[in-house]
Amino acid sequence: MANYPLPKFHFQVEWGGASIGFTEVSGLDVQTDPIEYRDGANPEYVKTKMPGMQKFSNITMKRGTFKGDNEFYSWWNTVALNTIERRNVTISLLNENHEPVVVWKVKNAWPIKVQSTDLKADGNEVAIESIELVHEGLVIQNE
Repeated sequence: MANYPLPKFHFQVEWGGASIGFTEVSGLDVQTDPIEYRDGANPEYVKTKMPGMQKFSNITMKRGTFKGDNEFYSWWNTVALNTIERRNVTISLLNENHEPVVVWKVKNAWPIKVQSTDLKADGNEVAIESIELVHEGLVIQNE
């Protein structure tokens, strides 16, 4: 049997107990900032580099616009005087049996941007809305 990489088109997103379909998810990365240090008495003229704090990119999710579905705006409207409803989000890449193969667990996410579709009189595309999330941690589990 051949060993192929996983296709990226079969995935699901869960938040607040609901599974929501999206057409695109991006920003699933983490970066560690280096800390540079050099002791003045060090005989080598180089800096020592060690791992510092982690940074997480904002996650952008896009989906089709549906009549009467205000989930993005309802969550975004929970912002009130330095408080927001934070949610844990689970993004799963699925195999052909609809089982999670790679899982991204996002901690304490909340929306910073909700974007409606653009409108075009001569367009022939589906109306797409997007939400951009900030969060406080990303754990990747490769099953």
